[in-house]
Amino acid sequence: MRLVLKSIPVLLMLVSTTAAFSQSSPAPVTFTSDQDQKNMMDQLGIKALRPGPSGNEKAPNHANYDESKANPYPNIPDPLTMNNGDKVTTAQQWWDKRRPEIVELYSKYVYGRVPNNVPKVTWSATVDHEMIGFTPVIAKDLIGTVDSSAYPDISVKIHATLVVPANAKGPVPTLIMFGPAGFPKPNEPRGEAMTELNAAMKTVLIQQDPRLQKVFDEHPAWMPFSNSPFFTPPQLNEDGGPPNPWQLVAAGWGFVLLDPASVQADNGAGLTRGIIGLVNKGQPRKPEDWGALRAWAWGAGRTLDYLETDPSVDAKHVGIDGVSRYGKAALITMAFDQRFYMVLVGSSGKGGATLLRRNYGEAVESLTGGEYHWMAGNFMKYGASDASFGTGNPGQLPVDSNELIALCAPRLTFISYGIPEKGDAHWLDHEGSFMATVDASRVFGLLGAKGLPVTEDYHTAKMPPVNTGWLDGQLSWRQHDGGHTDAPNMKWFIQWADKAMGRGAQ
Repeated sequence: MRLVLKSIPVLLMLVSTTAAFSQSSPAPVTFTSDQDQKNMMDQLGIKALRPGPSGNEKAPNHANYDESKANPYPNIPDPLTMNNGDKVTTAQQWWDKRRPEIVELYSKYVYGRVPNNVPKVTWSATVDHEMIGFTPVIAKDLIGTVDSSAYPDISVKIHATLVVPANAKGPVPTLIMFGPAGFPKPNEPRGEAMTELNAAMKTVLIQQDPRLQKVFDEHPAWMPFSNSPFFTPPQLNEDGGPPNPWQLVAAGWGFVLLDPASVQADNGAGLTRGIIGLVNKGQPRKPEDWGALRAWAWGAGRTLDYLETDPSVDAKHVGIDGVSRYGKAALITMAFDQRFYMVLVGSSGKGGATLLRRNYGEAVESLTGGEYHWMAGNFMKYGASDASFGTGNPGQLPVDSNELIALCAPRLTFISYGIPEKGDAHWLDHEGSFMATVDASRVFGLLGAKGLPVTEDYHTAKMPPVNTGWLDGQLSWRQHDGGHTDAPNMKWFIQWADKAMGRGAQ
């Protein structure tokens, strides 16, 4: 009886603690994407959004591809004019005043803010020795566990894989690439080790079913495990070259495969989960909170945190690469995190390198509608057709992508596209990206870097021919003759970056 009575206070204390925890930390909200979007619209006072154009050119609401109608807002924000109208004439003014202004505008109205209280990340690594092509490499599968002690209902584990040449004589430049992570080709046991593994497996199988002894006796050469071919020809890039990872390690570079989905889901329903949901303790976003693009960029920054501790990596020469939506994320990563030395921006379109004000292909309404989760909630205002504040349009945006590219200055920035005939659709508005890159070039020049070799402004400058790269400066442009990929530009990117880093032939 005495034991029971002593247990009662303990039990009450546990119940009380659990109740207090549940009151301070409610369970994560579970919304569909439509419900989450409606919640944000209600917060903003938006009753209706304009529908985005269709990518089907036969649809009644098809996207515009008439260049004469592409610039309804012909004047884009000037990266070298401050909010008060003063002109930026010195590098000091850029660093002290204008750049922080642009960062603030993007954070408030476009991509959202990274909260100050994002938990720390602790990294662990599993190491393997592998081959990529003819190059021996060291591969490390990385897990970045985000501290969830403040809200245990949500767990976030960043998944990335670092690969460096095994024969490198020192730290190597490294390119983080958004995409699925995992060991490239796990190193198999061979020779005597494989023989021992097969013998052990046969013994186990016979113990489980003695009848298998007869099968093995009749087929003595068969083994449960067999080696895959030592060399398997790769699937070549569109330009006939080897895959990007092969090119990088052959050139003496390392690379990282970073899985963005391990940071934040690519949908609106996931906004109360992932790193955004963890920081918000499972509750819906507020209008200035970050979207998935900024979250993926944050994940790249945390990956760089790890690389700065790895002696095999030259942490002063780490780059970021992505294509399509991950091209947007790569550009955003470079713009906001000045530790990154270089970026390869592949076919990024609206929300990336293409001017938001352009009426050509993908529109702002495409982003405020189906892809709203990429952006801050506030961005939806610019696609509103009926709201408490009236209506919104792209011309009201306080920034545009020329300024996003300018935030990368004076670091190495390579804008890459393919051609529509091979699948890099008109939807992406290659011309709009070129215009933005031309205008951003002025900021590179102000900061002592070399921009594009043009004398005209963005209204009249002409895109160079396909497969003609402007690769002589810190800001570069090249449109290859492949599709929706940056692979045909990888060899040019490596050569261009190696030259900037003063690296000879590897």
